[in-house]
Amino acid sequence: MAILKLEKYGSPILREKALPVEKVDEEIKELVQNMIETMYAESGVGLAAPQVGVSKRIVVLDTEEQGVIVLINPVIIKKEGELKEEEEGCLSVPEVYSPVKRFSKVTVEAMDLEEKKFRTTQEGLLSIALQHEIDHLNGYLFIDRLSPARRLMLKGDLENIE
Repeated sequence: MAILKLEKYGSPILREKALPVEKVDEEIKELVQNMIETMYAESGVGLAAPQVGVSKRIVVLDTEEQGVIVLINPVIIKKEGELKEEEEGCLSVPEVYSPVKRFSKVTVEAMDLEEKKFRTTQEGLLSIALQHEIDHLNGYLFIDRLSPARRLMLKGDLENIE
């Protein structure tokens, strides 16, 4: 297994809509394992394939609530509850943190590594992480969910990301 290079703020792949996974083959399984290893090495809660330079709709998560979850081609099919504001950061936007409003509960459909479709409904940290990582698959960063005034306040921090 390998630790993969993280794409940082300013990288074009972070702004592109990721491509669907057509078949879960050995290459995809190896990518998932490398993503999990990279997520742990960087002390992250989640990681999306575009963050490691791969335009594929793959997300890995590990919260203490449920352990490792792999989602292939995930789609949020239901958002529920009031918008809650929680502090977020991102491995691709290092050292930048800000409160972000997210739905308190989401339902996601995806495939696992055996190409079996599943549905999961989550609340709390896992709900936030799912929304954050699926945003990556659609070319959005958490900073895109901030008010213009808040983004302006972070402008200097964003310009210093290498």
